[in-house]
Amino acid sequence: MSAESTAEQAQQELLEDFEIFDNWMDRYQYIIDMGKQLPSFPEEWKVDELKIKGCQSNVWMRHQCQGDTLHFDAVSDAAIVSGLIAVLMRIYNDRPVEQIRSTSPHFMTDLGLDKHLSPTRSNGLSAMLKRIYEVAEQEAA
Repeated sequence: MSAESTAEQAQQELLEDFEIFDNWMDRYQYIIDMGKQLPSFPEEWKVDELKIKGCQSNVWMRHQCQGDTLHFDAVSDAAIVSGLIAVLMRIYNDRPVEQIRSTSPHFMTDLGLDKHLSPTRSNGLSAMLKRIYEVAEQEAA
């Protein structure tokens, strides 16, 4: 990801990456592999106030404001959810607050995630997105 890349460009690049896969088994594997690349998340960050409610698996998300840019760290105890975190980080991490607020998550429909994730995983993805947008709103206020 280049520093000049926007959240929208990252979303487009993600969609292009997925075009090479013919089936959902390969797409799931790619998502899982992305999750394995997440930066480490220290145990001391795994506290209740950083836990995402609405996820069936355990998910913790931490953020820091760096100037007008938001940095997120997140982790899950489930492989596919870690991959979904990696997808969200690719699009929203280290972006200006206004860019986060103005970038709609159309990748979910464009990739077909809305149709191929189980309802519980979809709820978890929505809960993680909600947290990202809430943090951006708070920082913008």
